[in-house]
Amino acid sequence: MADEIELELTYLAKHLPEGLAGSESKEVQDIYIPKSAHHPKLRIRKSGEKLMITKKEPTDSGDYSVQVEHTIPLTREEFGEMSKLEGKRIRKTRYLYKYKGRIAEVDVFKDGLEGLVVVDFEFSTAKEKDSFVQPEFCLAEVTQEEFIAGGTLCGKTYSDIEKELDRFGYKKITQVP
Repeated sequence: MADEIELELTYLAKHLPEGLAGSESKEVQDIYIPKSAHHPKLRIRKSGEKLMITKKEPTDSGDYSVQVEHTIPLTREEFGEMSKLEGKRIRKTRYLYKYKGRIAEVDVFKDGLEGLVVVDFEFSTAKEKDSFVQPEFCLAEVTQEEFIAGGTLCGKTYSDIEKELDRFGYKKITQVP
């Protein structure tokens, strides 16, 4: 089991970054459990060929940019059985976009959340995170916004979160790579 502190900033995209189509990408399928929770913290994930279960929680500070992440790899059989559980589901294409020596995880959501594009940057140190300058292709930093967290977002449609997105002036992104 890998336990780690994840330092991350999350942004709403203003538009797709130039050259995104040429970036490495993978299909991601998440199932959050329990289905009854407003913001489930336990996630079963298929990311490309990788299968895992992860529990992700903010540290005691309540700062969503610093989270404790516990991840356990799963076999195909384990994933197959766990994916039968009732849970909130979400699908997206994750692009690994190179930006100024970093990798931006650009998530282009599918199904009912089509039009939503979120960008995550991970950091090795708090100093790196705190000094990071928002890229031009990002509209607004939303790390502390619970409505955009995976566990809260799953099971929703674009219209369910549209009022929250409007607060940031977000416009649906309909072009996909």
